[in-house]
Amino acid sequence: MTKLMPKFEQHRTDFAYCQAITKRSSSAFYTAFSQLPRERAWSIYAVYAFCRTADDLVDVDHDIDGLMALRQSLTAFANGHVPDHPMWRALAVVFETYDMNLDVFFDMLTGQEQDATFKQPQTQQALEDYCYYVAGSVGLMILPMLATNPQSLVKPAVELGIAMQLTNILRDVGEDYQRGRIYLPSKLLAHYQLNPTDLHGPIPSANFIRLWEHEAQIAMNKYEAALTMMPQIDPVARPSLLAATLLYRELLLIAREQHYPILSQRVFLTDERKTQVLNQVSAKVHELALKEA
Repeated sequence: MTKLMPKFEQHRTDFAYCQAITKRSSSAFYTAFSQLPRERAWSIYAVYAFCRTADDLVDVDHDIDGLMALRQSLTAFANGHVPDHPMWRALAVVFETYDMNLDVFFDMLTGQEQDATFKQPQTQQALEDYCYYVAGSVGLMILPMLATNPQSLVKPAVELGIAMQLTNILRDVGEDYQRGRIYLPSKLLAHYQLNPTDLHGPIPSANFIRLWEHEAQIAMNKYEAALTMMPQIDPVARPSLLAATLLYRELLLIAREQHYPILSQRVFLTDERKTQVLNQVSAKVHELALKEA
């Protein structure tokens, strides 16, 4: 195992705090990025801890004041004042090490603020704008840990984040409905002759399935667009990014195979299915390496 850079070693416990949050909160995300070299993986855990903190303030704690305080802390951080907290200390190391963009951290908070004052989007564009703020921004946050020239990969990284958020929305339709949120655009529901109450399960209608497949195809197209950036991702990071992409994309395939249970339950990847996907990742990484040889 290679020796850690001194500033990472000095803040080992701060990064361990962020790692624990990541491992506890998202097994797919952790499975994918834990395979990176430690400095890169730890840096992504710090970014994830920030995003999870913001998300939980809205979805778990319903703490708008807390979200405002997080924005104030981020503003202080932007001005060179590192709050005395493990997440912020870890993020300070990340910003010293990589070419990070503070604006996208503020964008992510904007997305959480939209959730806090939730309104159903009317159009597909409004939905995708929201997906950028809460997830496309995250793709841009972690891109410097994945690519030497992140500025050239902004568009596919945003597409990947939007695809992942659309996948979350398609996986959680029933759960979100129970929480009083409908992320599917109102104009899309009208087009497929659906009322909000049609999202109250357990059995989806034929029209709902057509709507779901319409949105799933948009997500699948964005996954394909995102995969075009893989040759420009650092070779050491390709397995992790491919794993994250394919593990998320697999959720759409599982929902379809299980006849769309998403109005009453959340679909997930079994350990066996994860292993199958990770085998695909190994094959694709090998194929890419052969093309470059």
